[in-house]
Amino acid sequence: MQNQMIDCSEIKKEVKKIKVKTIEDEDVIVNSESSFEMIGRGRQGAVFKINDEMCMKVYGDEEDCAREHYAMSLGQHTSLIPKIYCKGKNFIVMEMVYGIDLREYLQTNPLTEELSYQLIQMLLTFKEIGYERIDHHKRQVYLQEDGSLKVIDVGRTVWRNRTYPYPRKLLRSLGKDYEAVFLQHVQEMAPELYEEWQYYIHMDEVAAQMYEEMKRKKDFDWSSIGQEANKLLTIKNKKRHYEHLHNLVYKVVKELKKQERLKREKKKKK
Repeated sequence: MQNQMIDCSEIKKEVKKIKVKTIEDEDVIVNSESSFEMIGRGRQGAVFKINDEMCMKVYGDEEDCAREHYAMSLGQHTSLIPKIYCKGKNFIVMEMVYGIDLREYLQTNPLTEELSYQLIQMLLTFKEIGYERIDHHKRQVYLQEDGSLKVIDVGRTVWRNRTYPYPRKLLRSLGKDYEAVFLQHVQEMAPELYEEWQYYIHMDEVAAQMYEEMKRKKDFDWSSIGQEANKLLTIKNKKRHYEHLHNLVYKVVKELKKQERLKREKKKKK
């Protein structure tokens, strides 16, 4: 399929009939008078079916659209990323992704060595095409009929200042049982990679413990987190290692603080 087969001007007319509003930590609100059927929505936008081969994602924030378009553009030479056919300020027309997402697939099927191999290859592709976040949630990974993978919602893989130095989102989304199986497969196929991930998993746990200790201190200076993080360093004179460790601590603390804020907000609503 070629780009010239799509009339972007007609697509833009339909997009004007769609209003998408983003809400923090919730799926977008959609008001549509378009003839296109909405087939899904998430935190950044809503997806509409154009035909059996194409769909359109309309974003609530133009920056999110630009970000995902850039991320997808990096991987257009691979089979992992859906093909782009047309783009506007707040929408992208792309290849329709079929198959079954891993969240649904793993409910009734085992995590085989072959699938684990495909997941490692996915992470390698992310690295090779220049993504900053080498990670992805299982619900955004689709298994194809031929056993290959396709991924959606890659906007958050780029334009990031800090990322976890191991695939934390993927591992946690697998659940404890499948996480253990996947790590066992990684240990067998790539033992050095396994050792590095285990190291950062341990540092993740230590960072969470450190956060709990810091909470007990009154008037704690949160800006000193970088200095506190130095206590976790075990390898000296390795700049990249320090950056990874510092980013990991920052991300863990940020996530835990966000979880506590959301809990407080839910209590207020009751």
